[in-house]
Amino acid sequence: MEYTVTVATGTSEYSGTNNYVYVTLVGEKGESERTVLDNPGLDLCRGAVDDYTVQSSAPLGRVLLVRLEKQKYWVEDNWFCRYVLVTPKGGGDTQTFPCYCWLVGDVKVEVREGTAKKLNEEILPQELAHRTAELQQRQKTYRWQAWAPGIPKCIDAKSEADLPADDRFANEKRSDFEGSLHYALLELSLKKLAIRFGKSWDDLDDFKRIFWKLRSPVAEYTMKHWKEDWFFGYQFLNGTNPRMIRRCRMLPSNFPVSGDMVQAFLSPNTTLDKELKAGNVYLVDHRIMDNVPANVIRNIKQHIAAPLCLLYEHPDNGLIPIAIQLEQNPGRDTPIFLPSDPPLAWLLAKMWVRHAEFQVFQVLSHLLRTHLVAEVICVATLRQLPAVHPIYKLLTPHLKYTLEINCRARTQLISPDGIFKRVVSTGGDGLLVLAQRAYQILTYRSLQPNFDFLDRGVTKLKGYFYRDHALMIWDAIHNFVSSMVSLYYSSDSDVQQDTELQAWIKDIVDEGFVDRPEFGLSNELKTKEELITLLSVVIFTTTAQHAATNNGQFDWCAWVPNTPCTMRQPPPTDKDAVTMGLIIDTLPDISQSCVQMAITWHLGRAQPDAIPMAQYVEQYFVEPAALQVIETFKQELKDIEEQIVKQNEGLELQYLYLCPSRIENSITI
Repeated sequence: MEYTVTVATGTSEYSGTNNYVYVTLVGEKGESERTVLDNPGLDLCRGAVDDYTVQSSAPLGRVLLVRLEKQKYWVEDNWFCRYVLVTPKGGGDTQTFPCYCWLVGDVKVEVREGTAKKLNEEILPQELAHRTAELQQRQKTYRWQAWAPGIPKCIDAKSEADLPADDRFANEKRSDFEGSLHYALLELSLKKLAIRFGKSWDDLDDFKRIFWKLRSPVAEYTMKHWKEDWFFGYQFLNGTNPRMIRRCRMLPSNFPVSGDMVQAFLSPNTTLDKELKAGNVYLVDHRIMDNVPANVIRNIKQHIAAPLCLLYEHPDNGLIPIAIQLEQNPGRDTPIFLPSDPPLAWLLAKMWVRHAEFQVFQVLSHLLRTHLVAEVICVATLRQLPAVHPIYKLLTPHLKYTLEINCRARTQLISPDGIFKRVVSTGGDGLLVLAQRAYQILTYRSLQPNFDFLDRGVTKLKGYFYRDHALMIWDAIHNFVSSMVSLYYSSDSDVQQDTELQAWIKDIVDEGFVDRPEFGLSNELKTKEELITLLSVVIFTTTAQHAATNNGQFDWCAWVPNTPCTMRQPPPTDKDAVTMGLIIDTLPDISQSCVQMAITWHLGRAQPDAIPMAQYVEQYFVEPAALQVIETFKQELKDIEEQIVKQNEGLELQYLYLCPSRIENSITI
């Protein structure tokens, strides 16, 4: 009996190999001959799809596994296998074996046929044994670790170098990631040098001197309009941190704003009480920043505030700030700033709010709510779900590269000697305190956008593009997940009886989100709907939510006075004492400003190797019904893209971060 075996090699750099590779087909009725993959000419080159003939002394029946073995020839040369196809030569159906893994060293890998199967659907002992062995090996390889107390657990790896090859960046991505950071830092080092040969900051226009090649249309728009109150309000809706604003029905007791104070900023014939009752007043409260330890940079203490900002949805002027208090405890040294105050005092008060926004969006909205949440799911998925499990197949493309980017964040960005420590006011101890506080109030419900907007009372705010686009994408994801889950789980009892799935959710809750019973996620899955919601949260978080907080970093932070990473003077206590000199002395210095520009460009830029949302380059599902569900999802996202593009036509300031074509399929940056 002869079989045609088609072997596809990876397309990224160094995927091919000149080592010996052998294949053995393992069927229901026996095994084929062990066959070396060796055709005339070059084999297993980058991007190649090669056909080989494999012989068996007798029919194998259904092929269950493809065994691949790699052995060194002269020098070690790793190989990335995409997939293997097996076709009986006498006629018969082709079977697909998705692989998508590296063969490193002298190694043997057994790959299952691609049909998704739950544990209770396995019949043959070979399949059950393979499933058990795979999970045992994975649980040795992927271990939980507490990087710091009081935050979600992560992968046990000191750096990205400790990760298995399958979880590392492809060579092109690694080169681009490291090269772009060096490019940005080099350009900004030249800027620092040029500026130092000139003079230091004297006024706000001096910040234009670091706008060279690193620029974007939104960043330039920000530079022109950042002082305007409507633009300040707009950023709470559609900037990098669009989740902080909430409706205010009653003023907090520690924010004693009177109606007389703000009457002049309301529309005619109304009062603050009336507008509070009507639901037109909103609050952004940064109390989580209160008493966070401030960083010390080059022996100089930085400063932190915990501001409260009251906003009003004006019928003509849109969402505008009407009162700002820079600390949580009111008093003579904590005045309430108003739009009628001296212009520089009002401007500096807004800068302090934007400074708090930088800290909150980087640590809470970005790091905790997307990167760390995704890592918990990623580690549990690798530990508890075998590659043939339908939920593994569904989630794996949305978890690609997340372990490496998070390891790099821990070693390069938020480490004791990382970039945050060098330039950010919460760098060092403050960052961990902030993350711990945020983790204590993080809820599973708040990760579901439909509930998040409802609970914050912002369902009717006008011009809230983030909300409108996020809900469209959430609905598309929920429809996709619901259809996919229904292919493999016909009832709630199917979910309850899937022991691997139950081990997965238990690992997520009891290990990943440890010590947080208030998080609101049960360590058991009892219904299909619970499973659908959780998977939708995972996919939404790793795609749309990450794009909303990450992709606009440079746009909103490149003009440093708009979103300063640190403040070098304490918050003002006397409105009349605010001068341009005080503002310049408060804002980041030349060095800090250059690093802020460099790092936000590096992290927020479009990735050249980005895989757009729902473009499943690695095809884990092989069943026609599952492939059709994916096609329907792609079409729904295409329709959403058309709606978003049409909505933005003619707008000078466009909101395009949640165009599906601009959303990556996983957290890779």
